[in-house]
Amino acid sequence: MTLLAVDGGNWKTHLALARADGEVLALARGGESSPHLLGEDGALQAIEALLSEARAAAGLRDGDGPVADVARVMLAGADLPAEERRLQEAVAGRRWARRTVVANDTFAVLRAGTDRGWGVAVVCGAGINCVGVAPDGRAVRWPALGAITGDWGGGYDVGLAALSAAARGADGRGPRTSLEAAVAEYFGLPDPGAVGEAIHERRLPMRRLVELAPLVLRLSADDPVAASISTRLAEEVAVFARAALARLGLDGEEVDVVLGGGLLRAEHDDLVAAVRRALGDAAPRAVVRVAVDPPIVGAALLAMDDIGAPAEARARLRAELRAAVAREEEARTDGAALASAGGRDG
Repeated sequence: MTLLAVDGGNWKTHLALARADGEVLALARGGESSPHLLGEDGALQAIEALLSEARAAAGLRDGDGPVADVARVMLAGADLPAEERRLQEAVAGRRWARRTVVANDTFAVLRAGTDRGWGVAVVCGAGINCVGVAPDGRAVRWPALGAITGDWGGGYDVGLAALSAAARGADGRGPRTSLEAAVAEYFGLPDPGAVGEAIHERRLPMRRLVELAPLVLRLSADDPVAASISTRLAEEVAVFARAALARLGLDGEEVDVVLGGGLLRAEHDDLVAAVRRALGDAAPRAVVRVAVDPPIVGAALLAMDDIGAPAEARARLRAELRAAVAREEEARTDGAALASAGGRDG
């Protein structure tokens, strides 16, 4: 039996093929596959290209039939029930697998972060999102459409706050901050005002502000303005988690609260500690865990759950897929370093 797992995000996509015993057959990586960015057809075309790559790497015969018996396709941008239904129908129509489940990628983060199969996950990537699942299978979630649905958090919001604070510090409307120099230097421009002008004139894509988020967290230990942004992020993460726990009636229970996404997985210990403090008395028995494994692991484990795979098979898949992602990331890092060195030498 062959399993297909997809983690499709705003910046990258992972696709894995595995066997029911936990053996990983292939792992492929590509660019973004969010329907919000590419449209639904464009997102599925991007995934299909990765599927062809993985199929060849696994040595599976190319043909008209399904590649897998079971598929879990977890997508950023599958936010509303109507979006999930459309994507479910579209993926089923492409016959990648005999049985397919399409859902938001936040569920993959939850599964990657805990083997209980239930709990709460808050994800901070480009944006922020949260899901909660009770032991009886009840689930709560949010539209996560940004400010229009009351959301603040994730890399884009943190980056925009950094640029705004830097601009206000530089022109006298706000307190001085090391973000002024740091933001300008990051984009190779003379000052925050020049960064704003570059965005306005479309010489610099607005979405690149997400790249400033790690910079804010690094400076937060020594800069009060950066610290205030980081504190707000921790509070927003905790607000999501508290709301999910309350809606499920789990606020007094021992429950895993999984933190995932680039910002929360980047080993910012102060940020994670701030989330724990912010949960406070509202969820005294909550166990805050950072999802060490990437979401593709959670997507694959959900597929394993669908077929009732034994614990040893799930453990093997977790270990093999974690190692495969690590090798892929190391290869990408080495390739980038070689390209940089070649550019300097050329």
